[in-house]
Formats: sequence, structure tokens, C-alpha cells
Amino acid sequence: MSLTPRKKRKLLIILVALAVLGGSIAWFAWDKFFREEPEQQFANEAERFKYGSIGAEADRGIPYWIWIVLPRIFKDLMPGPGGYRSFGLVWEEGKELPVGFTKRVIGFPRVANNCAICHTGTWRSKPGETPHVVATAPSHTADVQGLLRFFINVGKDPRFNADTVLGEIDQVTKLSFVDRQIYRYLIIPFTRRALQRQESQLAWMNRHGWPAWGKGRDDPMNLTKYFMTSMPVDNTTGQADFPSVWNLKARKGEGLFLNWSCDTPAVRSVLIDSALGLGARPNDWFLHRMEQLDDFLSSWPAPKYPFPVDDNLAKAGAPIYARLCAECHNPGAPRTNRLIPIAEIKTDRERMDTWTQAAADEANQRVKELGINRPNMVKQEGYQAPPLDGVWLRAPYLHNGSVPNLREMLEPEEKRTKVFYRGYDVYDPVNVGFVISGAEAERHGWKLDVRERGNGNLGHNYGATLAPDDKRALLEYLKKL
Repeated sequence: MSLTPRKKRKLLIILVALAVLGGSIAWFAWDKFFREEPEQQFANEAERFKYGSIGAEADRGIPYWIWIVLPRIFKDLMPGPGGYRSFGLVWEEGKELPVGFTKRVIGFPRVANNCAICHTGTWRSKPGETPHVVATAPSHTADVQGLLRFFINVGKDPRFNADTVLGEIDQVTKLSFVDRQIYRYLIIPFTRRALQRQESQLAWMNRHGWPAWGKGRDDPMNLTKYFMTSMPVDNTTGQADFPSVWNLKARKGEGLFLNWSCDTPAVRSVLIDSALGLGARPNDWFLHRMEQLDDFLSSWPAPKYPFPVDDNLAKAGAPIYARLCAECHNPGAPRTNRLIPIAEIKTDRERMDTWTQAAADEANQRVKELGINRPNMVKQEGYQAPPLDGVWLRAPYLHNGSVPNLREMLEPEEKRTKVFYRGYDVYDPVNVGFVISGAEAERHGWKLDVRERGNGNLGHNYGATLAPDDKRALLEYLKKL
């Protein structure tokens, strides 16, 4: 049966109306959930390193207004007063977010992390002084595990509901009627479910009696293993310090390695895998951003020691350093950025044992399946000997941060401090490290006990038998590196 012209016109009008309606719905959905606004412009690459996107907002971003109000709703779940500052995050005066946090609009404003959350540090010469912020330094004050646990606990808490969250958002901004409904019925429930998923994803780090990472550390290779591979949860624990990432050109070359136990043979590989772990999407923009980060970190210099140095004493320490340290720690030296076998270095092996060749093989395959071509990760039996530029700001020392200062690095194992507080940023120029005891160190820091599994402070005994005067001279020289 053929349609009359009138019915055809009517059908056409209906089809056009449906197309317009469908297009309007599609545009609305795109505008509210997927529309990406350009990233803000930064004054320089250091600022972009601290606050710029690595592409993690779409998959791992927390809606900005929810992120803002969580500390207000869940004060009892935070380690202390001060909101997110209580996790030891670096927060510069006048900045909207802490260092290492990014904000981008993808439909709605979202907050995610970048590399600087673990790789921007602070120091002060005395209490009460405004912290000196050093991009690319280890974030020795940041309690990343505490922050992860906070978000997990928030996701489980019955107070995380639309009425409570919107009530707090109303105190800081005025959402439109439409946005308010989107938050109530979509964004808040989806965010809560995403936070709840993290509990199962990170259950391995929350086992009863399991060693805590503490301030300035994580469990890097277990994070990699359980995120990038299907390896079953095992009994390994590998808490390790956040390393400095300045002057990475000194760590490039044939046969040179990165990561504490030489798991990766290229700077670009470390950047790619770390960013993927933070939730970055593997696309052309991402690869270009990794190239930019590589260029910046390769050329960014180590910070100079900010306190007076006895030049004559340092001059006396130079030949001691050349004899005792340079072979493993001078850029370009035979053993620098190369593997020191565990039988020789004799430091705590737990971090090394977290990684396996099977994990490396699967991680390499997963990255390849994402369309990314990068040098493969490997498995080694020992630890890396890094260059010592800016070594004054890398305290505490050894891969797990179990030796508080450079003075104790030159002492026999039995004389090294067994319990101290790490994560306080007032500097101790006498011992060349951070203050590790006293009321303020206890209040701001985290208690490390070297007797706990993975926290051993044994090994690396080079210099332990030097005469006291030679130790003082070598220590003075190390300040100048």
C-alpha cells in the first residue's frame, strides 16, 4: 500500500523531528560528559610538570566539586586538620590544587594526578619558614598510600550520597538545575562506584599486618605488576622511596637502567608506564606529552646545596670520593646506572624480589597491545647505582629510605638509626638530611622501623671504615654534587 503525499510529508516531519531530537540528545550528552576544553597555558615547563595533564582525567578523574567537598564531609577519615594538606601534599601559596593534581574539563571539571605528586619536594631551613618547592625532587612528605586509603574509605561510607554531597557543594558553588540533576543521578553514584572498585584493585596493599609505605614511598613494582598484568597476588612487599627525576640525560645510554632494581632500560619507558598507571589514555596526544616530559626532565638541573660549604674541607674530600664512590656514581663511570649485584650491595632485597621476568613479559605485551612501542622491562638481581647530583635533597637514603642522612650512610650498619621519623621537611645541614626526631618531626612525619619487613637498613657499607676526618671531608664534598 503506497503512502499518500500527505502521509509522506507527515512521516518526513516525524523523521526530521526524531533526527533533531536524537541529535540534540547526542549533543547534550557530548557537551555534559565528553566535551574537552583546552588545557590552561602554563608559564613554563616546570609549572606544567607540577600541574599539567598527562591525560588521566577521563578515566581516573574525580569530579572537581566532589573532590573539593570530600575533606569537609569526611574530616574524621583524614589524618589530621588541613584537608588534603594533612596527607603531606605540596601545596603552593595561591594555587587552586596541590602539586601533582590536574584540573581539566571533560564534560565537567575533573581532578586527576600527574607525575609531580611523587616527584616534587620541599625543604625548609627552620620551622615556620615558607617551604622551598623543588620540582622533580622526591616528594618525601607525601603519604600517597594514606590518600588512596582515604578515597577507598570514602567510597564505602554511607555519607557518600547525593543529598550529603550536594548539600556541601551548595556551600561552595551554585550548580544549575540541570547540572544538579546530573550530579544527583549520574555523577555522584558513578564516582562512588569508581571509588569502591579501588578497594578490590588495591586490596593487596591493605592486608592485615602488611608493611605500610609511609611518607615519600610506594610499592612501585607491585603497583605495576597488579595493574599491568594478571599475576596473582603474592607475598612480596617492596616499599621504596620516590626517586628524583632531574637531569635524566645523565641516565640515558646503552646498557643503562632506571628504577631501583634496574627494571627498565629507558627513560621514556619509565614515563610511559608511570603515566599509564595513573590512568592516562594511550593515544597520540599522550605519546607527544611523554616526549615533552622526557625533554624537560632530561635537561632540568639538580638543585644546588643551599647552605654554606667549607670549600677547603670539600677539596680534601674530593680524592676520597674519587677513590671510593666515583666508579658507581659519576655520570659516565663504568658502574653508574648499572646493576650492582645483590650479593655485593647486600641491601634489603624485598623491593628487588617483587618483580619477576613473567611480570615483565606480560607487562611488555600489554603495552604493545595498547599500540605503544617502548623498550621492554626486564628482571634483574640487584640494585642500581644512580648518579649523585643533588644527593643532599634525596634523603632518606638507600632504595627504601631506611638511612636518614648522609652522615649515617658512612657509618657501620650497627650504628645506623633503627627508628626515626621521615616526612618532615626541615633540613639538617650538619648530618645532611632532614630532621628525624623531636616533637615536630613526630607530628609531621611517619615512624619508620628498620626491623619491619622491607625496611632493612643493612648493606652499602662503602666508607664505613674511613677515619672520622675523612668522613667529614667526604660528607662536605657530597654537598657540592
